[in-house]
Formats: sequence, structure tokens, C-alpha cells
Amino acid sequence: MAELTTIARPYAKAAFDFAIEKQAVDSWAEMLSFAALVSENDTMRPLLAGSLASTKLAKLFIDVCGEQINEHGQNLIKVMAENGRLEVLPAVSQLFAEYRNEWAKEVEADVVSASELSSEQQQQISVSLEKRLARKVKLNCSIDAGLIAGVIIKAGDLVIDGSVRGKLTRLSDKLQS
Repeated sequence: MAELTTIARPYAKAAFDFAIEKQAVDSWAEMLSFAALVSENDTMRPLLAGSLASTKLAKLFIDVCGEQINEHGQNLIKVMAENGRLEVLPAVSQLFAEYRNEWAKEVEADVVSASELSSEQQQQISVSLEKRLARKVKLNCSIDAGLIAGVIIKAGDLVIDGSVRGKLTRLSDKLQS
């Protein structure tokens, strides 16, 4: 994974800098996300790893993407195809999203709970995280009945495990040590 990130970083940074300059960060995020999905397609993946000429591969990829990618996005696809790097598009999209979130002072937080959270509970979690992280927080909520009760919150490097399962695991670890 580290190698993919190393390869993808210059493309993501260049795309992000260009998007900032053109005031089109959101449209670039959408384009890169779509291109990443295309590159992960089961039909497209073998073509990216194959021996197709870079100009033909770029044209094919752009044709598949259609109107979802503008002229500047097409230029990025052509450059990446020339360098044999189209398979790292998912990593480019992910890095671009991280740059965008950092720039916008936003963070996505995954909240896994044992039961569905009310809108009031979601609001309380969001406000607490915004205060702690000094960023705008977007919650992605999901349910895992295996937690027994409580929640697990993941926001970037921060992990807060307030689940009963997590507490039982920590208690078991302490008792065994």
C-alpha cells in the first residue's frame, strides 16, 4: 500500500493544486472518484495491467468515462496512461479526498453502534467530535449488533471504543496479564 501511495501522491497533489487554482475542488473529487471506480471494474482491470499501447488505453479509458471527465481530467488520464499508472487511480482519488478534507477543515467519522442512533445522539457525537478535532465532522453511521451496546468512533487516526464488547476485551486482557 505504501508503494501505491508513493506513486499516487504526485498525481493527487498536482490534481489538487490545479483544482484549487481553477476553484473546482468538488468537481475534481467527483471526477477522480468516478475514474477510480472505472479502474477497479473487473472488465477494465486486465486492460490496465495489459500490454495495450498507452494512447489506445487512454482513449479507451476516456471513452468509458464519457462526460464524467472534463478536458483537464482527460489530460490527467493521458499522462497517467503514458506512465503506466492508471491502476493507481483509486489511491489518487483517496489522497485527493484527504487533501480536500484537510483544505476544507473537514473529517469523516465512522460511527458503528449496536443499535440505530437517534438524530439527537448523532448531533451530540458530531458536536463533541467537532470540538475535539477542531474540524467540521461528517458522520457515516452503521450498525453492528455484535457490539452488544455502545459505539465505536473512527475519525482519521482517532479511535474511540465505547462498546461493551471493547470494554470486555480490555478487561479480559488485563485479567490475563
